[in-house]
Amino acid sequence: MTAQTFDNVNLLNRSQAELDALYRRSPVGTIPEGDSQGTALFFPGSIVAKVLAFIIRLLIWQGKVFDREQSSLLNKVSLFRVQAIKAQVYPGESWLDGGEAIILDYSKTSFLAQKIRDEIREVSPGVYLGQAYWGRTRVLSFVLEF
Repeated sequence: MTAQTFDNVNLLNRSQAELDALYRRSPVGTIPEGDSQGTALFFPGSIVAKVLAFIIRLLIWQGKVFDREQSSLLNKVSLFRVQAIKAQVYPGESWLDGGEAIILDYSKTSFLAQKIRDEIREVSPGVYLGQAYWGRTRVLSFVLEF
């Protein structure tokens, strides 16, 4: 069996159940470094997912910039790709399945995003699948490509 490679287009075409299964069987990977391109996965597997992903990337969120040495990241937001909304980055326990994940924690670094907690795993070399939570409620999945 050969390993599959994934990218944002491939993952946009999968259902939420397929994304969850992929996330569960993926290794945690290493904490990433540098600039990533982000794709929000609202209603994955549908035509709406592609339209929303395009609009969100254009106007709201374009990805994250990781600083492994500082154990932190900044999101790229707005039409101008401003680097803002800081998170702490560390290994921890996944809320989706209890396994190991890379946690992106905004609780102590951002007033606006203090209720947000993300977690990511590497599903393909340089491609991370993430889960975003508001409190303990999962609100969406996302992809980061390095």
